[in-house]
Amino acid sequence: MTRHRHLLRQVRALGRYPSDEEAERALHAVLAVLGSQLTGEERCDLAAVLPEQARAVFANQIPLPAPVAAPAFVEAVADILGTSLTAARWDTSSVLAAVTDLADDHHLTDRLLTRLPRGYALLFGRADLTVAA
Repeated sequence: MTRHRHLLRQVRALGRYPSDEEAERALHAVLAVLGSQLTGEERCDLAAVLPEQARAVFANQIPLPAPVAAPAFVEAVADILGTSLTAARWDTSSVLAAVTDLADDHHLTDRLLTRLPRGYALLFGRADLTVAA
């Protein structure tokens, strides 16, 4: 099984999509928005773990000067997919959880989360904990 097929199967299973086409559509939308959010070493490291087709979608995006807040990220996914915010949140979490599993490197996910505004952890399937003062 190719790496792309493996990633697509993970997205499909996590998102409970009825077809590969729906899983692929969600994968492409989320990676396109994510590609506009990341810069630097984390962007390169994430691109390196993505299969070629997914890497192309991710890497072809021009990064914004600063990443948007997590709700705006979900809104961007909803706009691309033409869906509700609830459905886009599901799509986003399904794809980001699969990408995290694919990376198989908790340090990469930790580094991604330090580069993104607070609120993204839940989208990656992680607890969004804060340090008590």
